[in-house]
Amino acid sequence: MMLQRLAFGVWGSMVLAGFVFAQETQTPGSPRPPVSQCQLVAEALPSVTFASFSAPQLPARPAAFAEHVTITFLGHSTFQITTPEGVEIATDYNGWLRSARLPDVVTMNKAHSSHYTLSPDPGIANVLHGWSDVPGEKALHNVIVGDAYVRNVATDIRSWGGEFEPNGNSIFIFEVAGLCIGHLGHLHHELTDAHYAEIGRLDIVMVPVDGGLTMGADSMSRTIKRLRSAVVLPMHRRGPIVDSFLAMFDDSVDIERSPNSGFTVSMRTLPKKPLILVLAGN
Repeated sequence: MMLQRLAFGVWGSMVLAGFVFAQETQTPGSPRPPVSQCQLVAEALPSVTFASFSAPQLPARPAAFAEHVTITFLGHSTFQITTPEGVEIATDYNGWLRSARLPDVVTMNKAHSSHYTLSPDPGIANVLHGWSDVPGEKALHNVIVGDAYVRNVATDIRSWGGEFEPNGNSIFIFEVAGLCIGHLGHLHHELTDAHYAEIGRLDIVMVPVDGGLTMGADSMSRTIKRLRSAVVLPMHRRGPIVDSFLAMFDDSVDIERSPNSGFTVSMRTLPKKPLILVLAGN
């Protein structure tokens, strides 16, 4: 279990860099995709040989290191993530839940129209669909924008008729300032061990809690407990749905209802005890 917290911090990524394998299959001459500091090598590669290191070998942390990330709930399942360098990311972007500034990156899922738009503002430089245009194939994103690295893990999606479409949705992961931030999207099923290995560590996770077309609250609570994130942000919620979800957790988890729609966080300010933070909004 200790291995599942091995990669904490920006400098932890240096230790991982020697043996974390990127998701994309490489072809001769193709650029090497970024190395994720959040993936759990211990689960993904059981026979891996770990690099050895001693703490004094790690370089000193720069005094001016920019570490604060701001996360703002815009509504439904759309969050705005602002990186230390000012990169703006919007999750499950639908075109009508938006911030004052045009995002640099938007992610989408196609469960229904509140999670995507096929006509995003042409000024958005990076529009990442959680689905592939080829049915059944996985969308695959490894994108660096400023100080943010964005990748995805494909999941299945259930249609209105109840059938499942393989790889029709995505969990998006944002690696910023040493933090691993995950947005579960419109998650319709429990995750497999392979999914958890692809996801890796999530310090902050955004989870749908309404239990409608998305996964039921009981299954979602099991997913959250396995991820062991420091901060859980409920989304896809209205009224008493949040209360029912919160009632599934005991005192091993702190619960806070914020009067604000956003908060600022860094690796050093993550709570030591898991926190479910209900931001203001719907």
